[in-house]
Amino acid sequence: MTANTSAQPVTKAVIPAAGMGTRFLPATKASPKEMLPVVDRPAIQYVVQEAVSAGLDDILMITGRSKRALEDHFDRIPDLEASLKEAGKDDLLESVQQATALGELHYLRQGDPRGLGHAVLRAKTHVGEHPFAVLLGDDLIDEKEDLLVRMIEAQRSTGANVVALMEVPRDQISAYGCAAVEAVEGEDYVKVTGMVEKPAPEDAPSNLAIIGRYVLHPRVFDVLEDTPPGRGNEIQLTDALETLAQGDGEGEGVYGVVFKGRRFDTGDKLSYLKANVILAAEREDLGPGMRSWLKEFVETLPAE
Repeated sequence: MTANTSAQPVTKAVIPAAGMGTRFLPATKASPKEMLPVVDRPAIQYVVQEAVSAGLDDILMITGRSKRALEDHFDRIPDLEASLKEAGKDDLLESVQQATALGELHYLRQGDPRGLGHAVLRAKTHVGEHPFAVLLGDDLIDEKEDLLVRMIEAQRSTGANVVALMEVPRDQISAYGCAAVEAVEGEDYVKVTGMVEKPAPEDAPSNLAIIGRYVLHPRVFDVLEDTPPGRGNEIQLTDALETLAQGDGEGEGVYGVVFKGRRFDTGDKLSYLKANVILAAEREDLGPGMRSWLKEFVETLPAE
């Protein structure tokens, strides 16, 4: 039985990063999908930065085979830094050092690839009796958004578990976990009454998709240990949360923060390309040239 955590601050984040990235083969044959660049930073760095910006300075990354590049990216490279300093390339030196100064990063291999629920369960010893956040590396949330901060506040208020929800077209809901919800009077979060993993559109209880941000009570570990393999013969985090949603004890119950901001799914090729174009167009250094080129390029496209 876990201890009462309702007053404990959320300072730890878990980032599952053991997936094989098959949707981006052959680019991910020898390089982790999390290291695919979004403009000039790997996708995983945006996720770590989001966690740190929300006050989470203790980060555990759940990795797998062929993921050593993740550790190397967030490590110091003294020879490179010395070379950049000697060459007077201060801007590049600062960008390289930024990745190494984000927070306290730890790494743990998942071992058997048994699903997201199993990856989260592997964090049990590190997390201990503390509420914690889970950030999926495929989801990039606009850095101007405060989604994770709002979720942490909701967890502190409820002492339960909090998921991020986003409206999607109903014909796309089968790509996500889906939540049934009811309003909570006076609050900007909702109560989740049920969840189903990747339902057919006609069976979905809503068009609210569960996206890759969670703030969880450590009670979830107890449930995950008893959760049998589900869809895809994997231990599904959604199944464990469905169990918790039906309870009303310490650490049970699930709430949702509905996100209406900008999100990119870097596990999807089209969304990944959009992320690169949009973020580059908004940059002070790249934006003017990118926007000018885009206008010219669009004019050359054939009408549909």
